[in-house]
Amino acid sequence: MRLGVNIDHVATIRNARGGAHPDPVRAARQAAESGADGITAHLREDRRHITDEDIDRLMAEIELPLNLEMAATEEMLEIALRHKPHAVCLVPEKREERTTEGGLDVAAGHNHIAPFVSRLSDAGCRVSLFIEADPVQIAVAEAMGAAVVELHTGAYCEAALRGDDEAVAGHMELLRAGAAEAHRRGLEVHAGHGLTYDTVKPIAAIPELVELNIGHFLIGEAIFRGLREAVTTMRGLIAEARA
Repeated sequence: MRLGVNIDHVATIRNARGGAHPDPVRAARQAAESGADGITAHLREDRRHITDEDIDRLMAEIELPLNLEMAATEEMLEIALRHKPHAVCLVPEKREERTTEGGLDVAAGHNHIAPFVSRLSDAGCRVSLFIEADPVQIAVAEAMGAAVVELHTGAYCEAALRGDDEAVAGHMELLRAGAAEAHRRGLEVHAGHGLTYDTVKPIAAIPELVELNIGHFLIGEAIFRGLREAVTTMRGLIAEARA
């Protein structure tokens, strides 16, 4: 299973004071040295963490594939088409939210989103849609021609944090079924959002999943143990789950 490390929140800390420190590109290098298979960065419309310059540098200085998370807007499309990262993950985005609050509703937004999938795919980007593990959303993702779906694990992680075992079991059932359905339809299946050392193993054990994208928790753990150890520990837990 591949591990994509999201380095957004290194930039969040940097932006709290301005200047150049800590450097998210340096974090990306350390993640690569520690076993990450890719780097994920979300270029938000309000530039609250990753900036355009960060994307320029990540494309120029990092050898690992870049997964650019972005909203389906013309501004973001222009940036993606200019850089042509390995992958583009279309995500929902509201300026008032602290973090992404759920999956992209590709069924309701089909007419708006489909042209983005087409143009990005034509440019050679591997297009992923960040969605809930819902059969309707998965079917629409396939119909749009997306190569990948990334299943939103936030609700599962929140239930685990509350200690709500019944809700955890329900969310896991949906995620397992969603991964199986997406795989059956020929989509590559990823997952992410809110995953920690305590919650990653049941998700990593889902056989159809091939990639996890994890960021906020790893950057938080890096404060206490360093980024290299944080990533290495996560890699070990994923390997245990896959075994």
